[in-house]
Amino acid sequence: MQFKDIIGQSEIKKRLLESIKEGFIPHAQLFCGPEGVGKLPLAIAYAQYLNCENPSEDDSCGKCPSCSKYNHLAHPDLHFVFPIVKKAAKKKEVCDDYIADWREFLHKNIYFNLTQWLANIEAENSQGLIYAKESEEIIRKLSLRIYEAKYKIMIIWMPEKMHESCANKLLKIIEEPTDQTIFLLVSDTPDRVITTIQSRCQRINIHGVDKSDITQALISEYSITPDDADNIAHISKGSYLKALDTISLNEEHKFFFNLFVKMMRASYARNIKEIKSIGNELGGIGRESQKNYLVYTQHMIREYFVSNLKQPDMVYLEKDEANFGTRFAPFINERNIVGFMDELTLAERHIEQNVNAKMVFFDLCLKITMLLKQ
Repeated sequence: MQFKDIIGQSEIKKRLLESIKEGFIPHAQLFCGPEGVGKLPLAIAYAQYLNCENPSEDDSCGKCPSCSKYNHLAHPDLHFVFPIVKKAAKKKEVCDDYIADWREFLHKNIYFNLTQWLANIEAENSQGLIYAKESEEIIRKLSLRIYEAKYKIMIIWMPEKMHESCANKLLKIIEEPTDQTIFLLVSDTPDRVITTIQSRCQRINIHGVDKSDITQALISEYSITPDDADNIAHISKGSYLKALDTISLNEEHKFFFNLFVKMMRASYARNIKEIKSIGNELGGIGRESQKNYLVYTQHMIREYFVSNLKQPDMVYLEKDEANFGTRFAPFINERNIVGFMDELTLAERHIEQNVNAKMVFFDLCLKITMLLKQ
């Protein structure tokens, strides 16, 4: 992975390169920002540059023995930690048990999210976690001598998914790592990383990709017309992953939209039979997908509220969503917007706490029924 492979983010690339040239290489760094902006690719490209044998002013060479191994994500001094699901029957309990799947997945997808990764490893209804046992593996790996690189690098993707006992066991080694060891933590929601780990890391804030960079990438990579590319870039709000989902007609996105329409219509009509059916349907998908649906619903409610202000540049809706909103948006107003957000946030918290999903969504629909009448 090289910096040139990453869409946009010229400012953060420049900052990372300058810090290396100045000899400022913090031993623990937290790459954080919204989903789909290129945090993990940036962390890998940064690691590759640090260990490149012939780096240029602005990128790794991509050809030396170190870069060759990085290109295959198989350098002996590069280690990955990421959320998994335990499968005792298949003897899969730590990240290394999934490392072949991880490498193959990354070669196909530079930009992806947790739901897509969990679907790839057939997590089904399980929530991905970095389990307590992983801390022992991390400590063991980092206690070994460096094989051939300048730096031994541990990339932890989604540290907010660490089991608390795992995080606590890592505090000492993150604060006082072995020589030439660098931790790169990559997080969508850094505030959910335990504060004692946050305080031990240099925070690298990564913002959305510039609209012009997304537009140009879509035109060059997917031969999309400039007008369509510009519209998709606007909708994506800086997330290249969102842009890719839009052009690929992401199945989960279509499913969420159709379910949103059914939920709102059933709630408005007070159709208890349909409400129960929707609760059962949502109860049958995985926990991560349930949480993603609630995040999507919050996004839709927010956009429909903003659309009432008659400021189209502030609205980020796809064509089908916008068409539905022409009649639905007026039902989202200053009297119920706070109530909607409160109830959706509460439902998301209940799903995270493993409350019965069918009950959560049935109750949510009943509350939406009352909110829509306000």
